[in-house]
Amino acid sequence: MKELKELTRAEEQIMQELWDLEKAFVKDIIDRLPIPKPAYNTVSTIVRILETKGFVGHETFGKSHRYYPLVSKEEYRTFATGKLLHGYFNNSARNMLSFFLEEQKLDISDADELLKLLEAAKKKGK
Repeated sequence: MKELKELTRAEEQIMQELWDLEKAFVKDIIDRLPIPKPAYNTVSTIVRILETKGFVGHETFGKSHRYYPLVSKEEYRTFATGKLLHGYFNNSARNMLSFFLEEQKLDISDADELLKLLEAAKKKGK
């Protein structure tokens, strides 16, 4: 897996749209962003930064570019979750789960689903 860099909030917002669209021109990305819409040049600059960071590639069509992700949403999710786990929870999934439970970010149905996942993992011997 390639060395990933952390994205800014704006970069991550653009990537979320690009992951959903799979291939898009800057105007397609802007169309999906909430109002007030950022300026074309702002989004274009962010996309070029993402390209420099290795997250985005492009195809050229005359003077315009169609962009596509080079890093999958799953790759970045794994990176970001690992960074969160390491940086804030001392590499302890237990500490992270406890935090979410204490902050009431998980409800009873979420907890039930987690228990089912844990039981299934236990049966598989993980």
